[in-house]
Amino acid sequence: MARLSRRKIAAIFDRPVFIVAAPRSGSTLLFETMSRCEALWTIGGEAHELFEGIPGLKVGSPGVDSNRLESFNANEDTGDLLRARFLEVVHNRSGRVFADSKSSKIRLLEKTPKNSLRISFLNAVFPDALFIYLYRDARANVSSIMEAWRGGGWVTYRNLPGWDGPWSLLLPPGWRKMKGQSLVQVAAFQWASANRHIIGDLQKLHDSRWASVDYADLVANPSKEIERLCRFASIPFDPVLKKHTDGVLPLSQYTQTLPSADKWKKNAADLEKVMHDLAGLEAEIKSFADQ
Repeated sequence: MARLSRRKIAAIFDRPVFIVAAPRSGSTLLFETMSRCEALWTIGGEAHELFEGIPGLKVGSPGVDSNRLESFNANEDTGDLLRARFLEVVHNRSGRVFADSKSSKIRLLEKTPKNSLRISFLNAVFPDALFIYLYRDARANVSSIMEAWRGGGWVTYRNLPGWDGPWSLLLPPGWRKMKGQSLVQVAAFQWASANRHIIGDLQKLHDSRWASVDYADLVANPSKEIERLCRFASIPFDPVLKKHTDGVLPLSQYTQTLPSADKWKKNAADLEKVMHDLAGLEAEIKSFADQ
């Protein structure tokens, strides 16, 4: 791998596909489903360390106060290093790594909720990247974010200067203003920030470079939705993928509790405090996705 030039490494990545979504919106389910396609290469999970292991991209580095990364963060060295780090660990459906394959190009599939704040950066590093925007009902999504905080299994920053205790999930710009706020307000803030940044950044791209999918539609009609996304990304809806989506999708590896349409009611009283403020954005999401 070290013998490959910067130019050759960059040329290996052909229209990488990035799933962008708020945390706890079902992105793992979508990723695990699409990763069964023979044409796609993944690292097998979320790429937190690949990004934040680069000094200039780590929270706390000069100019990096949150998970928000923009095009100006993607200088030549940073882009080269990130592409090389991906290439070292990607593998195909059969588990074969790139170095052991005969491939000259790969179609990367990547999902990390933090990427909802990195679209401009990713577009600079991968100029032909495609984006799949997954969105979920606000009430259910915010409730799931709350449960993730309570569960303690999604801590992203254990010692975050300026915050009391560990921080879980996405770290949006302006996170400090959440200090002293209730859990539902923090969760609503994370959901809203992710979706606002996704819409704002995707609007700057040609509409041929992004597609959207409603989590409810994905669960109700997985075969139809995955086939549509495959057409968008110009990848085959191959027999393995078709068989996998023929029926109810299996639970994702990060499922905290069994799915239920009424799970959000556990937090109904708290959710009522924020839903009015989120209604406008939820309508904007649906309008944007219907384009």
